[in-house]
Amino acid sequence: MDFTILTLFPEFIEQGIHTSILGKACDKGLLSFKAVNIRDYSADKNKRVDDYTYGGGAGMLMQAQPVFDAYMANCVHEGKKKPKTIYVTPQGRPFTQTIANELSKEEELVFICGHYEGIDQRVLDEIVTDRYSIGDYVLTGGELPALVMIDAISRLVPGVLGNDVSADIESFHGNLLEYPQYTRPEVWHDIAVPEVLLKGNPKQVDSWRLDRSKELTKKVRPDLYDKYELSLRVIDELSKDKKSNIHLLEAIKRGTGEIISTNPLMIYIPQAGLVFLNEGINVSKEQSLKEIDAGRIFELLPEKARICISTKEIFDILKDDSRFEFYCNVRNAVYTENVHKKIKNKNIKQLDLSYVEILSENYGHGEDGYVKDRIERGQVYGIFVEEKLAGFIGTHYEGSIGMLFIFPEFRRLGLGTDLENFMINRELELGHVPFGQVITDNDASFALQDKNGLYLGKQIFTWFGIK
Repeated sequence: MDFTILTLFPEFIEQGIHTSILGKACDKGLLSFKAVNIRDYSADKNKRVDDYTYGGGAGMLMQAQPVFDAYMANCVHEGKKKPKTIYVTPQGRPFTQTIANELSKEEELVFICGHYEGIDQRVLDEIVTDRYSIGDYVLTGGELPALVMIDAISRLVPGVLGNDVSADIESFHGNLLEYPQYTRPEVWHDIAVPEVLLKGNPKQVDSWRLDRSKELTKKVRPDLYDKYELSLRVIDELSKDKKSNIHLLEAIKRGTGEIISTNPLMIYIPQAGLVFLNEGINVSKEQSLKEIDAGRIFELLPEKARICISTKEIFDILKDDSRFEFYCNVRNAVYTENVHKKIKNKNIKQLDLSYVEILSENYGHGEDGYVKDRIERGQVYGIFVEEKLAGFIGTHYEGSIGMLFIFPEFRRLGLGTDLENFMINRELELGHVPFGQVITDNDASFALQDKNGLYLGKQIFTWFGIK
C-alpha cells in the first residue's frame, strides 16, 4: 500500500513512520510512504502558504494554491483513478476500526494535514474524498491524526504484522476491549499475576479473559458493551437453525461482521462491501417481511455495500427493482465436528502472486482484483502433483470455504476432497466452524460435501448485486 502525506512538517511524518513495525514493513516493500512538503509548491517567493481569512477572525488559513499544486504533482497519475484523499478534521466522521478495515483494501491513500485555522474550503471541496476525525478535540495540526490513522490502517495490510490472525483478535474484536495481560516477574509491587493464568488450563484462561474483557468494556465503554449484548441476542436467535445461519453466526463470532439493523437483520462485512440480510430478529416473519421493501433496504445499506446475501423470501420481494441484480441461489454446508480430516495428498501450500493469472483465468474475478486480494491476504492454497499445480481452494471475506477448482487433467483423483479437508483442518485450528456455500444446481459440489461429512442447511439464500 502506498501512502502520500501532504504536510508542512515532512520530518515529523518521516520520524513517526520509519520506526518499529511500519519501518520494517517499508523495508519489506509492503508499505511505502512519501511525505510532501506543501511549502515547496508555494508561488510566494518567501514560500508563504497562509494568509488572513476573509470576513475576519483570529488566526491564519492555509491557501488553496500550494495544497492543490502539491496534490496534482504527487497524487494524480495519468491513466490511474483518483486516489482516496483524506482530510483529517474535527468535522469529519469518527475514525473507527471498521473504517480502518475498509481503507486497508486501498492500493493508495493520500492524507492532507491542515495547520493554523485549517485550509481554504475551495481546494478541500475539489480534491478531498473523505473527512475523518480521531476525536472531539482540536490539535495544532493534522500530522498526529494522520499518523494515528496510518498506523491503524497499515497493521491490517497483509504481512505487516507477520501474523495475519493477530490483527483480528486484539482490541475491539467482537465489541469487547482486550483483557488485562501480564508477564514476568510473577509478583511485582506486591501484586501477583492472577493464579488462573499460571495453571495453564486453556479453557479456564479463556473464560477468565472473556470475563475480564466484559467487565472492562462495561465499565469504560458501555456503548461497545451494548453492541456486545446485542450480538449475543442475535446469536441466540440465529442458533435455532445453526446450519442455515452459519454464515451470519461466524461473521458475528469472528468479528468480521457488524450488526447495523435487527429488523430486518443486516450484518455488514466492510472489507468485502458485503451485506447479510435476513428477516428481523425477535419478530415474526410476517411482521418483518411487511416492512421490507426496496426503499427501506436502500435506506439501511452502507454507502459502500455492493453485494448481498439474503434469504430467498427477501429477494423475491426485491427482485423486480432494477437496482438489484440476481447472481445465484445457495445453501450452507457445515462441518459440525471438531475432528481433523485425513488428507492423502499432503503436497498443499499457500499460493503467492505468481499464480494470480492462472487462478483468475480459471476461477474468474480477475478483472476486479478479487483473486489477487485473496492471495495477498494468504487465503488461497494449491495442491501439487509432481510439482505441477493441480488445483486450488481459498476462503472468502465472510469466512466461507470456496474457490475450489481442479484442473481437468487431475480430476477424479480425490484432490478436491484433499483440498477441502485441508481447509476444514485449517479453519478448525483457527477456532472457526468450517463452512461453505453451494450453488443449488451444483450436484457435483453437493456430492462432495456429502462425501466429506458436511451437513446442508435447509434455508436457501440468494446472492445479488447492488447496482
